[in-house]
Amino acid sequence: MTRSTKIRAGLARRARIILDLADGVTYEVITARTKASATTISRWKQRFQARGVGGLLDEPRSGRPDRLSVATEAKILRLTKSKPPKPFTHWSVRRLAKKAGVSPATVQRVWKRAGLKPHRLERYMESPDPDFETKAADIIALYLNPPENAAVFCVDEKTCIQALDRRDRVLPLSPGRAERHGFEYIRHGTVDLYAALEVATGRVHGTTADRHSSVEFLSFVQSVVAQEPNDREIHVILDNQSTHKTPAVKEWLAQHPNVHFHFTPTYSSWLNQVEIWFSMIERDLIARGIFRSKVELRRSLMQYIRAHNQSCRPFHWRYADPKRRIRTIVTSDTVH
Repeated sequence: MTRSTKIRAGLARRARIILDLADGVTYEVITARTKASATTISRWKQRFQARGVGGLLDEPRSGRPDRLSVATEAKILRLTKSKPPKPFTHWSVRRLAKKAGVSPATVQRVWKRAGLKPHRLERYMESPDPDFETKAADIIALYLNPPENAAVFCVDEKTCIQALDRRDRVLPLSPGRAERHGFEYIRHGTVDLYAALEVATGRVHGTTADRHSSVEFLSFVQSVVAQEPNDREIHVILDNQSTHKTPAVKEWLAQHPNVHFHFTPTYSSWLNQVEIWFSMIERDLIARGIFRSKVELRRSLMQYIRAHNQSCRPFHWRYADPKRRIRTIVTSDTVH
């Protein structure tokens, strides 16, 4: 309770008083720390001794009690979890209130109490890969316990990055007003970005191309491998795109036995750490960037990679529950 960032300050102070009392701290010291009087400290001590942690909660306040019956609340909850009449896809406050015969404020109170938000919708993707657990475990092992003296790279391509220019000038931000871009834009073509994230350091190797065929992919992988010692074992994590599995790629792998490809399960791009870096460059550069040509776009992409590598840090992964997705934590202040 004292470490929580969401709990009310008054409740955290009461918990702090109890912990100090348990440590044998005197009333004078507790008063200096928490600004609570001796009477207040004694009252919370007695309530904690009598009722435990529940004794630290506020007593019911005066005023009109909640006149909502248990049956009515159960009816609202049951209707909320059921399908609304056609053609509606979800319940609104007023629609459900009319159906249940209560006021909209009552529906809002019940929803808030139960933590229900029918207006919200979340989407998910389930992998149909029958070997999901095996492939995921292989990649997770490379993150958590990589082979000794081996290099691990996360490789992927961000395709069809548009070089967009704006017809109208940009209006800068001002107090109370965000930066504004004109709605109309001019297309100057697209560029593909190949990136290889070095797991141990967070450093990114990148290059741009006009196409994303097997030729460009293989050329990029060769340039990444060429920077490593010839006898070093190299593990590459990548997705199942067809350009990663052509006969030319397989022949090149056979000629380089120290290079090993590890494919993520189907629909599981979140297992590839380079996707996190792609979200960073999308947010920091591409989404709001204004590029007057493909040359300017290429130049900006490479400038971003160089700037990233000057202060790069590795992503640290945790895997606590096999039924849950991996949680990513980056040591910098840019992404969580």
